[in-house]
Amino acid sequence: MSVETITTISPTTNKPIVERKGPTEQEYTQIPKTAQQAFIKYSQTSLKERQSIVKKALQLLSDKQNELGQEITDQMGRPIAYSAKEVATAVIRGEYLLKVSEEALADTPGEAQEGFKRYIRKQALGPVLILFPWNYPYLTLVNSLVPALLAGNSVILKPSPQTPTIAEQVQKIFIEAGLDQDVIQYFHCGDLSKIEKLIQAPEIQLVCFTGSVPGGLAVQKAAAGRVDCRVGLELGGKDPAYVRSDVDVAWAAEEIVDGAIFNSGQSCCSLERVYVHESVHDDFVKAAQDVLSKYKLGNPADKDTQIGPVISKAAAERIRSHIETAIKAGAKDATPPNASFNNPPADGNYVAPTLLVNCTQEMQVVQDETFGPVIPVLKVRSDEEAIKFMNDNQFGLTASIWTKDVARGHALAADVEAGTVFVNRADYPSPDLAWVGWKDSGKGQTLSRFGFDQFVKLKSYHVKDYPK
Repeated sequence: MSVETITTISPTTNKPIVERKGPTEQEYTQIPKTAQQAFIKYSQTSLKERQSIVKKALQLLSDKQNELGQEITDQMGRPIAYSAKEVATAVIRGEYLLKVSEEALADTPGEAQEGFKRYIRKQALGPVLILFPWNYPYLTLVNSLVPALLAGNSVILKPSPQTPTIAEQVQKIFIEAGLDQDVIQYFHCGDLSKIEKLIQAPEIQLVCFTGSVPGGLAVQKAAAGRVDCRVGLELGGKDPAYVRSDVDVAWAAEEIVDGAIFNSGQSCCSLERVYVHESVHDDFVKAAQDVLSKYKLGNPADKDTQIGPVISKAAAERIRSHIETAIKAGAKDATPPNASFNNPPADGNYVAPTLLVNCTQEMQVVQDETFGPVIPVLKVRSDEEAIKFMNDNQFGLTASIWTKDVARGHALAADVEAGTVFVNRADYPSPDLAWVGWKDSGKGQTLSRFGFDQFVKLKSYHVKDYPK
C-alpha cells in the first residue's frame, strides 16, 4: 500500500534534508483508537504523578537544548545564536504551567449548605490532537502539550513537515521521563484530507491548531459536524506598534526593529506595522535606519548571523510582492546601506530586512499578514488617530504602545482591540498571562491558569445526606 512521503527542504540550501513516511490507512484508523486506550489508563493517574513526569521531561529538554536547537536551525533556518534559547524559553513556560497546575485543576466548591456537598470537578477530555507549526515549534507545542498532559489527556502530535523531528524528540523525552509510550503519539502528514479524516474520528475530543487563518478554518470545518469535538485556534497577526511623541526614539527604534525582524519576521506576534507620531516620525526613521545598518543577514550556522533565510521560496516571493506593491502605491524604501543585505548567501531564501516609509493604511503591506522582515511606518497626528488605525485590521493578537507616560499608555491600551496589549514591550508571550487572539487571530486560549480550561470538561457533584 502506498503511503505519503514528506520531504523537508532546507531554507538555507533549498536541498532535501529530512524525509519521513506518512501512516498507512490502517495506521490512520488505529491512531485515535490507541490514543483512547492510552487515555483510559493515563487519566486514572494522580496529578502528582503527572507533575513528576512533566518536571522530568522539562529537565531533559533543558539538558538537550543545544542539540534540539541545532535541528531548529537546520530545518527552519533560525540563526544558531538563538535556536537553543527557544527550547530554554519553552522549558520556562512549561515550568510555570507546572507550578500553577494544582490550583488551575483544583475542584471548585459550591455554596456551603448543611446536609449538602456540592462542587465542580475539572475532568480530562480524552485524546487531544495538536497541529503545531514550524516557526516556533517548541514554544507553540508546549502551550498545549503541557496543560493537556497535566489535565490527564492523551495526545497526538502532527508537526509541520518543515520541522518533523520535534514531535519525535518530544515523544522520546517524555517516555524517558516515565510516560507510557502511547500517551503521546505522532504522525507525519502533508495531506489535509487525511488530517480532516482524523479530526472526524469519534475519539478525538479537542483539536489545537496553530497556523494560518485558512488552515484554522479548514480545521474548524472538519470538526463542524461533531458536537463533542472542541477546536482551539491560534492564528495570524498584523500586530501594530504606536510610538508616542514623548518617547526616546533611539530606544524605541532598537526595541521595535527587534520585534519586527527577529526570526526573519516569522512570528504571529511580530510587529508588522508601526504608527509614529508626526512630531518624532523623522527622528524615529533615522534611528531605525541606524539600528538596521548594524544587523547581519547571513547563513544561520554562523554564530554572528542575526537574520537567516525565510522558510521557503514561496514565502520569499510573497514578502517581496508586499514590498513591491507598496512601493508602486507610493511607499518609499528607506532601508539603510548594509553590505550583508546586498550580498546574502546564494542558495537560500534570503530576504533583507526592509524599512518602508510613506505607507498608508489601505496598503496590502499594512493590512495583510506579511510574515517577513518588513517594517512599514505610518505617520499619525494624535493618540486617537493611532488607536483608530491600530484597530482597523482583521487581526487582533497583540499590540504595543511606546511612551514615557506609562499611565497614558496603560489608559490607551483599554481601547486597543487585541488579546494582549504591551506598553514599552513587544513580542513576549508571558506565561502568567492568557495568550488569546481576538478577531481572526483565533479563539480559545493558552498559557496562564486559564490555559488549562480548554483541556478539561466540568462535572458538577451534588450530594445530599441520606434523610433519617
